[in-house]
Amino acid sequence: MELKLGKYRHFKGGEYELIGIAKHSETLEEYVVYRALYGDRGLWIRPKEMFLEEFVKEGKKIKRFEYIGE
Repeated sequence: MELKLGKYRHFKGGEYELIGIAKHSETLEEYVVYRALYGDRGLWIRPKEMFLEEFVKEGKKIKRFEYIGE
């Protein structure tokens, strides 16, 4: 699945800016590079599969991160 650059909301409420996709130099696993849009605006990475993960919470299927725009 292709990811759009822009703003995402984490299921817990925080907003983040997806900056790009990076690859691990040894395994070639794809990682999402993103920045918090609150607090110290920390820079984070997470495996792409985990970023795209969906799960069931309180009986509802939700995305870990939901695209909210540019």
